[in-house]
Amino acid sequence: MSDKIVQFNEEVIKWQLKELVRGSVEETLNELLEKEAETLTQAARYERNEALQRLPAMLRCICRA
Repeated sequence: MSDKIVQFNEEVIKWQLKELVRGSVEETLNELLEKEAETLTQAARYERNEALQRLPAMLRCICRA
């Protein structure tokens, strides 16, 4: 009868878990920021509403002052 020995590299497991959590948190935060931006601008990403179309002209006027 052979005994199987299993060894775990705790540092590697910790690193992989850390990366998994970091990626999940980053994805969640990006989605939340995207939703907030859509709410604030009342337009989806790359979508332009009338107010956003006027924004560059308004900024140019402010910068010249």
